[in-house]
Amino acid sequence: MENSLATRSFIARPTDTGYAGVYVYWNGYPSHHLPLLLGAHQYRFGGDLDALCRHLIDEAPEGWSQLGTDLLDGAPEPLRSELVGSDEQPSRKHDNVHVITVGAADPGPWTVTEKSHGGLDWGYILHPQHGIEVISLRAEDRGPVAAWDTDPRGRFSNGTYRWRPGHPIPATLPPRATAPSTPATAPAPTATPRTAPRR
Repeated sequence: MENSLATRSFIARPTDTGYAGVYVYWNGYPSHHLPLLLGAHQYRFGGDLDALCRHLIDEAPEGWSQLGTDLLDGAPEPLRSELVGSDEQPSRKHDNVHVITVGAADPGPWTVTEKSHGGLDWGYILHPQHGIEVISLRAEDRGPVAAWDTDPRGRFSNGTYRWRPGHPIPATLPPRATAPSTPATAPAPTATPRTAPRR
């Protein structure tokens, strides 16, 4: 369902063959995830992608029920207020691995890869130096990259077919003069075809 908050997604880091990461149950839309992930990288983790990946992936192998506003800790109050308002919701790790591995002989955490993302709607791959690759899994194998210095206040589209490889990120962004001050990033990586078969 297009407007369901239970839109399922994953967050991953690149690997030699594609990517590997963890499942996120609640509200996987770009309009929800991108402001939190960009804000976390720019402020809470001070541009340290390794620390962000450790927090989101290594320290939560069971995945997440939801990503919350604690990812914006350290952001300037006006920015945090603009993104969050009074709707403070903490991140919550997934507490029932049996739900996401139903039917498995020995239920355990689900490591999401380019070969095991079946049933998920969105993917967010955290690329060093480049940014967050956003994949609309119902339509594409790869996606455009939101650079790490993208203003988290952007109005990011949730339109499935607007997130196509080689296209600009579908967002209305605030003027550059008001964007957070972060180091410039390298050009986005060129998308490469996936070798795994489509489901």
